Amino acid sequence: MKQLRLGVLAGLFAAAGVLSWGGARLWDTVGTLPSVPLAAPVVLAVIAVVLLATALSIRSRLRAQRERRPGAKGVEPLMAARAVVFGQASALVTSLVCGMYGGVGVFLLMNSLDVPARRDQAIYAGLSVLAGASVVAAAFFLERVCRLPDDEDKGAAPAA
Repeated sequence: MKQLRLGVLAGLFAAAGVLSWGGARLWDTVGTLPSVPLAAPVVLAVIAVVLLATALSIRSRLRAQRERRPGAKGVEPLMAARAVVFGQASALVTSLVCGMYGGVGVFLLMNSLDVPARRDQAIYAGLSVLAGASVVAAAFFLERVCRLPDDEDKGAAPAA
């Protein structure tokens, strides 16, 4: 399993942002603009919380197992691999989605903050980008938690 690369995520974010900014400009010439839903930052924040909770749970179980605490529940390798894949997939999709919301948000910031509805849309887009950054951070943390001890020496992929 390959590690997440920040450059790949940034490239996806930038490409989606440029395309959605251009699409928003084109769509605005028609007279309407697709809205950024209020639920977008909420859903992204929930995904970040789930990733963080998973990482903290796995980390505490691994620590208990290393310290040989009585009754310590171990971590199954397949469960750790699934958690890492969930984190990586979430980070990749979030980069695309946040790029899209970021492009629309930049368009709205450049053109129409005097209209209250569009100002609200720009705020929702900005909050979505911030929540998406927390998803990416939680995915990197989860990947680091699930790394095997000998992986740190080699710089190899996470536990699988």
